[in-house]
Amino acid sequence: MKVPGASGFNKKSQQRHFMNWKKFFIAFIAAFGFIFLFGFLWYGKLMHGAHQEVPTLWRTEADFGNHFSSLVFGHIVMALFLTLLCARFVPAGGAGPCAMLGLLVALIYAGADMITFAVQPLTTKILWGWIVGDLIQFTIAGAIIGALYKAAPAHVTFVKEGPRQGV
Repeated sequence: MKVPGASGFNKKSQQRHFMNWKKFFIAFIAAFGFIFLFGFLWYGKLMHGAHQEVPTLWRTEADFGNHFSSLVFGHIVMALFLTLLCARFVPAGGAGPCAMLGLLVALIYAGADMITFAVQPLTTKILWGWIVGDLIQFTIAGAIIGALYKAAPAHVTFVKEGPRQGV
């Protein structure tokens, strides 16, 4: 007697789901561009004064320049994995569901911000600026990803056409 799922695999796990790599790459690039620009404007410009209240916690301008590649790579990592999360867990895409996933990711970052606040002498202005920035940044980035990485409507069928003759 065969019991469904007795082999340790259910039918759904045996199905292969392939990502649309072109849409994934476009969504990733758009998310990276937004996250990087938002980070520059929010954290680098808008919060600059708050950061100057505790200057001993930050690198000097010259030293920051030596570590700029790490800043860029960090933004790449955030954009890549947020895009991957949206593609994997919201395969139908859509700005709303991916924005919600982005919001949930932002709440994880908010927890990390609170831990940093507990162990470093940050001001509450910096803490709340970081938390609000996380919420805005990841919610919008998720919406961008969802808008770009969405499945075709169910009622649309794609047919590969051969070369047309006599047209």
